[in-house]
Amino acid sequence: MRDADVTDQTLLHARGGDEIAFQALTDPYRRELQLHCYRILGSVQDAEDVLQETLLAAWRGLERFECQASVRAWLYRIATNRCLDALRASRRRPQQVPRMTDPPSPTRHAEPIWLQPYPDALLDGIPDEAPGPEMRYESKETIALAFTVGLQHLPPQQRAVLVLRDVLGYRASEVSEMLDTSEASVNSLLQRARSAFDSRLPAMGRDRAPMPHSRHEREIVGRFADAVQSGDTDSVVAVLTDDAWLTMPPLPYEYQGPTAIAGFLHDRAIRRGAPLQLVPTRANNQPAFGCYFRALHTEIARPYGLLVLTLQDDLVSAITWFSDTSVFPHFGLPRMLR
Repeated sequence: MRDADVTDQTLLHARGGDEIAFQALTDPYRRELQLHCYRILGSVQDAEDVLQETLLAAWRGLERFECQASVRAWLYRIATNRCLDALRASRRRPQQVPRMTDPPSPTRHAEPIWLQPYPDALLDGIPDEAPGPEMRYESKETIALAFTVGLQHLPPQQRAVLVLRDVLGYRASEVSEMLDTSEASVNSLLQRARSAFDSRLPAMGRDRAPMPHSRHEREIVGRFADAVQSGDTDSVVAVLTDDAWLTMPPLPYEYQGPTAIAGFLHDRAIRRGAPLQLVPTRANNQPAFGCYFRALHTEIARPYGLLVLTLQDDLVSAITWFSDTSVFPHFGLPRMLR
């Protein structure tokens, strides 16, 4: 049910405490609201938590809903402000960046960012059409991991304004109402956000990537997986572009180019002592793998990390590694391999 299908009777029942009517009002927007929260927060778990807070706040505040606004815009207002509250709270809780034992010298040290990949399964049911006239980016671009990484470098309010204006297409006047600020302030925040965001966002080359789920994509990903599982670092490097990046948020170490990446992979392989086992999945509309490690003299491979691939033409242009295995249940990945 979209806003056009919402009747006065449905709203009346919902305000009277009818949970089924409330679900009829809000269920059509659950998936896109969760993705919205993820873009701002960079965390699947935090996005789920804030979505539940949003729906609870909407349930409790339904009497204050003004019918002049759409249900969708009203929910986005609540969700956005809950996200900003969550970001303010997280700043009061120091987060210790994990450490890596004696890594090879990186190409560069980056600013640590807290980020999780987003399961493609949660993208089902989200409409592809542009929901607003001010939308600046294509839907597929705004799901990509590089886009989400770029957002995490922006201050919270700039991040929220950029998403509301350029991703969702809301007008400046609508955003000012959502954030309880002036239209001039929204325009100023957007100008600063665009300048900082565009300088960080790489040329993602989405138009040069194989179609998702295509035979072409499967062939590239298959070559990469075979090389990793056989412990063949040279074959891994053979599928990389000359300017490929290996990153590991929130770790600050970043490696660019086949030589640097090969050095890092070789070093880690020696320390591990055995190759990884991979289970295919998808994240941020990109091919990904749940990685498992079977220690010597054991029969069980346990979760080790999740990696996401960015493809360009026939090669891999970026490998993003996430050591946080708590995301595995969100991807339906098994707790262990035998």
